[in-house]
Amino acid sequence: MLDGIILEKQGIPAVSIVTDQFIDTGRAITEAWGLPSFRFLTMPHPIANLSEAELDERASEVAHKVVELLLEGQEIGATSSLASH
Repeated sequence: MLDGIILEKQGIPAVSIVTDQFIDTGRAITEAWGLPSFRFLTMPHPIANLSEAELDERASEVAHKVVELLLEGQEIGATSSLASH
C-alpha cells in the first residue's frame, strides 16, 4: 500500500492490491498518509498457499481493474509532501 502511495505522490501511476483480510489496514494507511480517498484493489484472502495456476487465475480476475484504476488515476495533490511521513 505504502509503495503505491509514495509512487503516486511522485507522479508515477501505481495500483495497490491487498487481500480482503487487510482492507481495514489498507484504509488506515491511506488515512495516516493524508489520502483517505486513495483507491486500492482487493482480492480474496489468503494467497500464500495458492498454486501458480491459482495465482494466475486471481491475477487474471483483477487485471482489468488494475488497468481501469491506472487509466482513471488517483486524486493526489501536486503539493503533497512526504516530508511529514
